[in-house]
Amino acid sequence: MLRSFLERMFRPSGPSSPGVNRAHFFYSTMEGEEGESPRKDGKRKASSDVQIDNSQHVLVKIATLYAERLMNDICLVVGGVEYPAHRLILCASSEVFQVMLMNPQWSESHESRVVLKETPACVEIFGEFIKYFYTGKIKINQEIITPLLALADKYNVKDLIDLCVEYMCNHIALAASNNQLVTWYQYTLSLGHNVVALACQDFLKWNFETVAKGRDFGNCNQEILSRLLQWNDLVVTNEITLFHFIESWLEYQQQALLEEGVDSDVMESYLETLVYEVMSHVRFPMMSPRQLAELLVNPLTKKYKEFFIERMAIGMSFHNNQQDRIEQFLKDDNGRLLFTPRLYTSETFCSTLTIDNFTQFSFYQTRSLISSSPSGLAEHLGDKYCDWVVDFSPRGVWFPKSLLIVWRGTVEVPESVLGTVRVSITCKDETEEYIRVKIGLLVVGLQDGIEHIIRVVQKIFYFNKDDRLLNIDHVIPFEELNHSAIDKDQHKPSRYHLGPNLDTL
Repeated sequence: MLRSFLERMFRPSGPSSPGVNRAHFFYSTMEGEEGESPRKDGKRKASSDVQIDNSQHVLVKIATLYAERLMNDICLVVGGVEYPAHRLILCASSEVFQVMLMNPQWSESHESRVVLKETPACVEIFGEFIKYFYTGKIKINQEIITPLLALADKYNVKDLIDLCVEYMCNHIALAASNNQLVTWYQYTLSLGHNVVALACQDFLKWNFETVAKGRDFGNCNQEILSRLLQWNDLVVTNEITLFHFIESWLEYQQQALLEEGVDSDVMESYLETLVYEVMSHVRFPMMSPRQLAELLVNPLTKKYKEFFIERMAIGMSFHNNQQDRIEQFLKDDNGRLLFTPRLYTSETFCSTLTIDNFTQFSFYQTRSLISSSPSGLAEHLGDKYCDWVVDFSPRGVWFPKSLLIVWRGTVEVPESVLGTVRVSITCKDETEEYIRVKIGLLVVGLQDGIEHIIRVVQKIFYFNKDDRLLNIDHVIPFEELNHSAIDKDQHKPSRYHLGPNLDTL
């Protein structure tokens, strides 16, 4: 049956007209080199066999079947619209259609007209979805990617799933600018598309304030938000800024409940639960005493006064060095997180190092930054500061040949070149005691013309007078950052190149 169907499909309808290409099909077993075939004596003789690729014409004919509704043997009805189709194409493209239309136990296998129920968003693009089965082509954009992935998932169209996932990974920043990132994250996480979910998660963690300022942030469910607030690599100006973003999220939830007409008592009970759930992950010890005092007059803290006074008291215990009380919270993981700093970008803790005209930056050259930061986070430690020197080597590290003097004499050390993007951090303070320091390197890059943090490297290191230097290698993949300098034929800038001329790092 299939053979006769294919013969009818490719049978010419009549003699070729002038200007119309005629398709020729050759069926032969190709052995050895093209144009030659082996002989019994091992030598090759000339052959007229030629391998011809006429697949594009075949694809056009298959697409024509759908476009002109030729020879269809089934009709799919979606949202009241009929889509004449072919069982063979549907079954070859989708495992779900294969079971639905070929398994006798399914009632649809005996029907020539099948009604499918889809969401309104999926109904809008169902025609393009089916057309893809015939043409292999589809236009993807921010508006249709979520319903398109939903259809590809539902009908298990694996190649289309891969295309959707690839598109989403390559346009994460654009999704954030269009207020879709949280929606993407929650959807892909629920369906197990972990590659996209992880990419969305990284953007959300490292560019939290960009996302939190958009209306899509209000769509974040409580479970996702609570998980987010437990991340140590969440990048935010400071902890009180994070508090205010959560406060805005709670206001959005309240407004949504009001629009739904939820009973006031039920709404108040639900909001109280939300406040306790999400605000318990705010790290009040990481706020300064002045910031904690400001919260006392905040309307939200006044409404749930008992809860917030207890949380702020934990913060004051930290600043006043009340070790007995602090140790009570250090006994479990959630308690320890309260005393763990995130990646704060306020001027107190963060400095920026920029290299302009990076294309002219020499190999093995270093750019340096001198900075300082508080020696501790608690108020009782006073106003002590640590001074730092940060050396950035984006084009590799070179150690020239040198002589090392040892007790046996002089030893020659050969030159060495490291193809790495290195950041060296030197503590200028010579202290006997170890200083435990959390270091975060935030690398800004470009996607879809949007600048954002695309890479974060974290280290925890103990500095003292005998161990004052920390080298962090591979901060950025060396070849990816320097490919245009290594290979002069490569003119495409790296995603780490910023600015109007794409020459700023």
